[in-house]
Amino acid sequence: MTLILALFAAVSVASPLLTRWLSTRVFYVIALLPAAVFGITLAQTPTIASGGVIEEKIEWIPQLGIALTSRIDALGWLLALVVTGVGALVLVYCARYFDADEPGLGRFAGLLLAFAGTMYGLVTSDDIIVMFMYWEITSILSYLLIGHYTGRKESRGAALQALLVTTFGGLVMLVGVVMISSFAGTTSIASIVSEAPQGAGPTVAILLILVGALSKSAIVPFHFWLPAAMAAPTPVSAYLHAAAMVKAGIYLVARLAPGYADIPGWQALLVGLGVWTMIVGAWRSLRQYDLKLVLAYGTVSQLGFLMVITGFGSRDAALAAAALLLAHALYKATLFLVVGIIDHQAGTRDWRKLSGLWRSTPSLFVITAIAVASMAGIPPLLGFVAKEAVFGAFVEAAIEGDFWGWVALVGTAVGSVLTVAYSARFLWGAFGNRKKIVPTELHTDGWGIQFAPAFLALATVVLGIAVPLLDPLLALYADTVPGEGHYHLALWHGLEPALFISAAVLVLGGLLFWRRRGVARLQEKVPPLVDASRGYWAATQGVDRLSAKITIFAQRGGLSQYLSTILVVFVLALGLTATLGRTWPSGIRWFDSPAQLVVAVVMGIAAIAAALAKQRMTAVLLAGVTGFGMVGLFALHGAPDLALTQALVETITVVVFVLVLRRLPVKIAQHNKPEQRTRRLIIGVLVGLVMGTIGLIALGARQAPSIAAELPRLAYEEGHGRNIVNVMLVDIRAWDTMGELSVLVVVATGIASLLFVSGRAKALPRLSGSRNQRRADNRRNVIDDPQTTEHPESVHRQSWLLGGLKVSSENRSVLLEVLVRLLFHPAIVVSVFLLFVGHNSPGGGFAGGLLAGLALVFRYLAGGRYELGEAAPIDPGKVLGVGVLLAVGTAIGSLFFGGEILQSAYLEADVPVLGHLSIGTSSIFDVGVYLVVIGLTLDILRSLGAEVDRQQEDTDLEAGTDDDFTPAEVRP
Repeated sequence: MTLILALFAAVSVASPLLTRWLSTRVFYVIALLPAAVFGITLAQTPTIASGGVIEEKIEWIPQLGIALTSRIDALGWLLALVVTGVGALVLVYCARYFDADEPGLGRFAGLLLAFAGTMYGLVTSDDIIVMFMYWEITSILSYLLIGHYTGRKESRGAALQALLVTTFGGLVMLVGVVMISSFAGTTSIASIVSEAPQGAGPTVAILLILVGALSKSAIVPFHFWLPAAMAAPTPVSAYLHAAAMVKAGIYLVARLAPGYADIPGWQALLVGLGVWTMIVGAWRSLRQYDLKLVLAYGTVSQLGFLMVITGFGSRDAALAAAALLLAHALYKATLFLVVGIIDHQAGTRDWRKLSGLWRSTPSLFVITAIAVASMAGIPPLLGFVAKEAVFGAFVEAAIEGDFWGWVALVGTAVGSVLTVAYSARFLWGAFGNRKKIVPTELHTDGWGIQFAPAFLALATVVLGIAVPLLDPLLALYADTVPGEGHYHLALWHGLEPALFISAAVLVLGGLLFWRRRGVARLQEKVPPLVDASRGYWAATQGVDRLSAKITIFAQRGGLSQYLSTILVVFVLALGLTATLGRTWPSGIRWFDSPAQLVVAVVMGIAAIAAALAKQRMTAVLLAGVTGFGMVGLFALHGAPDLALTQALVETITVVVFVLVLRRLPVKIAQHNKPEQRTRRLIIGVLVGLVMGTIGLIALGARQAPSIAAELPRLAYEEGHGRNIVNVMLVDIRAWDTMGELSVLVVVATGIASLLFVSGRAKALPRLSGSRNQRRADNRRNVIDDPQTTEHPESVHRQSWLLGGLKVSSENRSVLLEVLVRLLFHPAIVVSVFLLFVGHNSPGGGFAGGLLAGLALVFRYLAGGRYELGEAAPIDPGKVLGVGVLLAVGTAIGSLFFGGEILQSAYLEADVPVLGHLSIGTSSIFDVGVYLVVIGLTLDILRSLGAEVDRQQEDTDLEAGTDDDFTPAEVRP
């Protein structure tokens, strides 16, 4: 099962690339994976039918008792079939639903397949912590899928709303998950349910978990996010919001019910809110004219129905819940796919604009009629069997005097009446004839796009007739719920109360549809006393207003005021703590060698001079002196790795400052003179004293022996390397390095987001590709340059850097161009050398990446943005992504070989000439670090360099003052 999840992840990542080659046919290819998993799960039926359980366990974090444990029992088997079966059919449907020019098609395919894999992991995971991780991943993927149409405001708003609501529930659920695993002493869901610790603490924990289930399954008061999510493409609605994600909350309740259905508050919470959700959703569905919204509110109603029966807590109710869960997934996914066909072909979902579709598409009408009949509870379909089982369970409980049995029976009966009414409304709205509307002609492109809904409708019929074969499998789950029960699934149970209730529901529901105009007038008179959606928007707007008021109160006075506030709090908090709560060291060693003292003095003078400098560039260079002073200190302390890295970091930092400062005034405070300089001086001195005091205390606070003496041995024996620093970064403390890589990616994204206004996907400008075209361009550029007209022989001269031809003569430096031309390629070679020798010598992925980045920096400085396009014609985001993928892939790759996360493996061999070689997986991790650093540098150059250049050129051209650029620089 772990291999299955790995395949889902791998194919999801590869889907965007496959889409470039296969276009919409990629959906057929990736659908093979969930279809294969469906077949594997179906092949496990004999084991499940015999009462067996399929388990797999891989230790992950043994210190916390967390493991990658998969467990498939009857309930997991049922949900796995739904998730993979419906998922495969929806992917096949996507191949005909989307056009080849659909924006973000590859991304959509990868996300939808990743969601299928995540849901499979959720319903088969037996570790409650890992299950929660899958739970939150579904929220993130749902957000991305709902917001597929990124250019539409309603899509982005609906995606954010769904994310906020489900994440809120997830955070509450997390508290409950931690609590219940602590009370049970295990993270195994099977053990937590079987042992079922009792008491106030476990009860609170379970109720907190139920909040997450209610928000995920769109139960009142969290129901409003689901209709808004209909802004997503129809395949998303059919899969996530009918068959998969919204079932996660139902699944969790069903999973916990055998152990906790009798705790205080369980039945009242789930039955009460479930009944209310069923009625509210059905009532609002009757008011919709958008076919998709009719189904959306109907889904809310049906989820309430499922929550009532799943949370009721009896054996017969559990059996009915399993049957209804399967039936709902089949008929509701079918109907959403049908709406997608109608919308795709007719161009509208408003049934007031449709007429006579049943004539042009009789096959689609039959498919829809079957699904609608199952939703309404008409025999011999699976929906009828499930609904009759529900009424049978509630009738028995009501007869025995159970108060909540009566509430559930009456509430679900009323809700079912409304369900019949909106089911008929949907069928009539989509396919009925309207006198004032010209009959709509629908061309469904043959049976290709109808295959998925037809298959689901056929399954509804077959499973309804063959339900006696399904009954023993679903009963395996039902029998785990405490209490007696004798009900079995069948089409005919004789003349019993449940049958009469079903008949009455159909009659009353049909009557409501027949009198739909009167019902509509009645609905208009009923005011919406409570609107959860308005409450959500009021809450978010309230948070925005409160945040604005707090910001205005606390952040006034500009950047200097912000920094002053932060630094004063720092001085008061840490300064007082350091002074009052620590013991001072007995002695102080000021320096190890006189050279250190000289470096420290130089750094101090440079720091003071930087604070007094009047020009920005001078201040930056003086601040750089302090950084290079650290290089000297590291070198004097025998840390060449740190010295090399610090030197490269400091150089790139200075360059970044220069790129920013070129668009700022030359002098500091040129327009507004600094105020309150005395106060700033005092704050600065105090901060320096506090930092020095903390450093002094920290250096003298050691009580236990240092582990530094063991590091050389550990680095060589455990990490197979002699460079302690590099071994620690990529092996011993690789978790820290992964976190640092994430920070670098966030920094790159943040910088790019500030500079790129209309998107960063546009490639950098490049010179012509062919040699002849380049020569022609050079000839034109030289002729256009008045300084070269006196020497036409220079037309045939090869330029050192082609991008330099696009730079004005005033800004070109021949010396810099020659140096960069001579040193760029050696620098790249040396950077690769540093990468691969870093495990045993000074270097490593970080230092190598910095050197390669520095080479790109100087190539940009010499040739401008055109030269940067020639040097690195690749999207920095892809470089960053590959780097993170290599690092994370190396981290988790060991899990698939029975190891622990981030556990390294090594290949050692004696190679002729080269001698003894030892290559480890940590080297792959280091390559990821190398690529992330290069990607960050490229992103900074594209943002602060090339993009600023482009914006300045546009400004100069619009103002008609483009005196700094030759005509050759005007972009095509």
